[in-house]
Amino acid sequence: MGSGSIRRSAGALFRGVLSASRAKAGTFTDVPTTFSASTASTDPTAPNASATTGNAGRAARHGFPLRTVAALASSGLLATPLLAGTAHADPKEPKAPKPPAKMSRIGGDRLGTPGVQVAQTPGAPKLPGPDVLTARSWIVSDAESGKVLAAKNAHWQLAPASTLKMLFADTVLPKFPKDQKHTVKPADLAGMGAGSSLVGIRENLSYSVHDLWLGVFLRSGNDAVHTLSAMNGGTAATVTQMQRHAKELNARDTHVVTPDGYDAPGQVSSAYDLSLFARSGLQNPDFREYCSTASAQFPGDKGKDGKRASFGIQNTNRLLSGDYDIKPYPGIAGVKNGSTTNAGSTFTGVAQRGDRKLLVTVMNPEKKEHNEAYREAAKLLDWGFAAADKVEPVGRLVGPLSEDDGSGAENAKDKGKNADRSTQAALDGAGAKSGAWTALGLTTGAVALLGVVAFAVHRRWPLPELVRGRRPRK
Repeated sequence: MGSGSIRRSAGALFRGVLSASRAKAGTFTDVPTTFSASTASTDPTAPNASATTGNAGRAARHGFPLRTVAALASSGLLATPLLAGTAHADPKEPKAPKPPAKMSRIGGDRLGTPGVQVAQTPGAPKLPGPDVLTARSWIVSDAESGKVLAAKNAHWQLAPASTLKMLFADTVLPKFPKDQKHTVKPADLAGMGAGSSLVGIRENLSYSVHDLWLGVFLRSGNDAVHTLSAMNGGTAATVTQMQRHAKELNARDTHVVTPDGYDAPGQVSSAYDLSLFARSGLQNPDFREYCSTASAQFPGDKGKDGKRASFGIQNTNRLLSGDYDIKPYPGIAGVKNGSTTNAGSTFTGVAQRGDRKLLVTVMNPEKKEHNEAYREAAKLLDWGFAAADKVEPVGRLVGPLSEDDGSGAENAKDKGKNADRSTQAALDGAGAKSGAWTALGLTTGAVALLGVVAFAVHRRWPLPELVRGRRPRK
């Protein structure tokens, strides 16, 4: 197989596995990642390292080859009844926490009210019930107008996991040109949490900024985040800048402790804030490119001849790349997923159907099935596309602080023309970030991209059009 090609692995079982041998340049290969039995992982394919470690041992004793065992452990599949036997609920498992009675009301009074908020009208499709939508918090909104179609506990402050990388990218991405090179120092990779998801960055090797951002978005690589943070003046400085930017975006539910979203005391965000981060980031064409890329080649080690090898990486956003038990969502164009012990599974996605572009965020489904966050996000997108013109909005995604006072859609009715102008500025104002879109998607069950097209600048926050015919990025 020639350089730059992509070799199909044996499904999702072998994604994220430590390779026993050096891969040939340009092939899709096992992506390096750490594995720890004592700590949480931010790798979305490994929701519970300790559980998979124990099952891996049992699998090995039952005759699975060592490489297969490692692959299954890394993917989290050994924690499922499929291979580990019948799962039994822990009778001592604590009850799920309840949302606070009072939450932020930015974007509208109903968004600060606990429980499901939807303004159902005659003829509108019925919102899926709690047996289908089990997430602690979720929100579905029109990405261009900012109208919130429905929400549940939208301002509940919860652990965000790697979805917080959207704020990291929106804060840091504009600072460095894509072709800038950086040689990684040992200190750059210091301070990463044990069990972190990694793209496979090596000390004393050089990477372009473009490579590093692909590592952040496709593999949720904390090593890429820490390298970019080091370039940006260090982790502490980056966290301060992220917190400042969150405030500028009116994202008042967010408290940043780590730039990569790794579990940390006090680190929280909300479904509402994560949607704000996505909406802001999507104004940047580079952000759009990275979050919508399904697969790419990433620089590897140097060979004996001094030349760098490369290996394929695939996006862990399963509505974009698909998985053995879930198909890519039609019209999906990003944005970011995550998973940690404290956060459970989190996901923010953007998709287009016809002229409609929707944002959805799902945080910590109670149902712990494989890829459950994606399934619930897909259900919300399906409902949103069907209901968008048939339900009344229950709130709105506000604009940046410089353009919007954060008042809610309901509260704005009592504030006269000034509030109306503020609301319209929030809906219209792409500001200096406006630009042509570059959108990538993935065809069902394959690693060939759907396509790319430039999208003309609109006055309202523009989103991508998707067309077929784009080959995977080399």
